[in-house]
Amino acid sequence: MTIDSLILIAADLAAAAVLVFGIYYPRHRRRDLVVAFLGVNIGVLAVATVLATTQIAAGLGLGLFGVLSIIRLRSSEISQREVAYYFAALAIGLISGLGSGPIVVPIALLALILTVLWVADHPALLSRSRQQVVRLDQAIADETELRAELEARLGASVTALAVQQLDLVNDSTLVDVRYRTAIPSAAVARRNASAGLRRAQVTGAAR
Repeated sequence: MTIDSLILIAADLAAAAVLVFGIYYPRHRRRDLVVAFLGVNIGVLAVATVLATTQIAAGLGLGLFGVLSIIRLRSSEISQREVAYYFAALAIGLISGLGSGPIVVPIALLALILTVLWVADHPALLSRSRQQVVRLDQAIADETELRAELEARLGASVTALAVQQLDLVNDSTLVDVRYRTAIPSAAVARRNASAGLRRAQVTGAAR
């Protein structure tokens, strides 16, 4: 095993730790997926490191990626966000185990994966956007009326909706709705206070 391989293994362990304990767990708090992400990453790293010594390493690596993905995604239900973390753990293990050429390239790719997930899953990014499946206790066929009813009940601005079930017998509507929440009152108060302070500063400067 070369020095570059040892460096990539260390980089994989560091990247997996940052992914799981620095990004995922502080934001989502699912212990079972912590075990899954770490186990998948280390397992893929070990297998990919062995495959790197063969002539068909790339093909076997891609096949392993696909097989593990199918097995995992068919087992228990996880959100699309957690699917992204799962594939990131897989990719980090494969890149570190199959790394070839200048060592700076795989390390840069590991950093890119971590950076993209940190930004894309940051709580401040699209923080007011929400998605829910809502069942209303009345059958509403008109989309305009349905949108108004959802906005009244959710207290938010509906950006998109898709009716999944319209039950005219039991008088109910099942709808997948995307919406933007209103700015919280505390945030509004802080914003108004900041605006008032800026106006006071400008008035004072003018004098």
